[in-house]
Amino acid sequence: TCHADYYRWTQWLFLQFLEAGLAYQKDATVNWDPIDQTVLANEQVDSEGRSWRSGALVEKRKLRQWFLKITAYADQLLDDLPKLEGWPERVRTMQANWIGRSTGAELQFTVVDAEGNDTAERITVFTTRPDTIFGASYVVLAPEHPLVAQLTTAEQEIAVEAFCDLVSRQSEQERTAEDKPKRGVPIGAQVRNPANGELIPIWIADYVLAEYGTGAVMGVPAHDQRDFLFARQYELPVQQVIIPEGSDEHAFEGGAWTEAGVLIHSGRFDGLPSGEAKQAITAAAEAEGWGCEKVQFRLRDWLISRQRYWGCPIPVIHCAACGIVPVPKTQLPVTLPEDVTFDKPGNPLEHHPTWKHVDCPSCGKPARRETDTFDTFIDSSWYYARFCSPHATDPVNMPAGKYWMGVDQYIGGVEHAILHLLYSRFYARAMTATGYLAIKEPFESLFTQGMVIHETFRTLNG
Repeated sequence: TCHADYYRWTQWLFLQFLEAGLAYQKDATVNWDPIDQTVLANEQVDSEGRSWRSGALVEKRKLRQWFLKITAYADQLLDDLPKLEGWPERVRTMQANWIGRSTGAELQFTVVDAEGNDTAERITVFTTRPDTIFGASYVVLAPEHPLVAQLTTAEQEIAVEAFCDLVSRQSEQERTAEDKPKRGVPIGAQVRNPANGELIPIWIADYVLAEYGTGAVMGVPAHDQRDFLFARQYELPVQQVIIPEGSDEHAFEGGAWTEAGVLIHSGRFDGLPSGEAKQAITAAAEAEGWGCEKVQFRLRDWLISRQRYWGCPIPVIHCAACGIVPVPKTQLPVTLPEDVTFDKPGNPLEHHPTWKHVDCPSCGKPARRETDTFDTFIDSSWYYARFCSPHATDPVNMPAGKYWMGVDQYIGGVEHAILHLLYSRFYARAMTATGYLAIKEPFESLFTQGMVIHETFRTLNG
């Protein structure tokens, strides 16, 4: 895959995906490897918050990056897993958990001013438990949420800034770990609970992530254990709104009541079983304009930019007049220069004196070549299809692809369950959508062999 006669077609496919709306660039908070000096996809950060390659603790940075829209196939990637009967159950479960489909509701809390009057600003939260909204006693924003700076009061500015700085040095895994205490601070503003009209405070907390859902959650301490512990720590109200059927109110000695039950303290919905109440409250929210049904995924779009020399160049040109311009297919492959130096930190392609300077293919004015290269998982996400016709003058000869694909028996490590194997399933679908394959699943049967390992060592600084 390091040969230009292969990665020419990697670039070709990317341009097809770009034209089809499956590739895009945006500003995003990304995972930064301080040793390799490059960004990482979420799938490349381990459970301890370390880089899969260097072992460094990953940092968060705001950068403009390229993404592939893997979320466009989230439903398919999840719903088709049971059909992979030749795959180990463990791998299918790992992918299902990573995709993480949740069905619930988006509910809108109106921000109020200092006098308690409604403003035009609303905070939207995603919840799988709309039946508990009458028990919401606070709303939590991710520290990175754009409304934090806008809504924080002067009295809370110092505390909020200090907390945001603290959280910026934590990995996603640290922030969401079940065995760590949840920390937060109030920002001094309030919202109105749309279900009962009560005013409740807005907090920021480390356990809420900007990239998941809307970056905001409603705190219901009586019916969510994480919220319960947070409320007890900061002395926030705990209002029970669901009780076990046929019993009295829960006393909270052991924590939140998270099971199904019957609604209480919920106005017109009192007495409804919680399953029915989810539907009834969501329907009322939609009819009254403060919510709607929503399906949410844990899966995020695949971040494919890398700030390093070693990789397939991303075949686009940035022009001040024309914007992002695809490299003409007749000029593929865009190859790496061989006269690079590695005496400066960062991407050698960015430091090269001439390689990045080109004329715009559209208007002819001086322009700039993209200096990020592809994540190498891009190359390995479709090589199996190139095997069908390795000398074809297209990425895949369609008759050959129909004859050979999918792969009858694939042998590979379980460590790629949510890396190569998930990416390859996406690529097969994207290549089918753009006319280069006629399949959904690339690998019909999967055998995950064991790994032979030896002692490994880590330096004192990690």
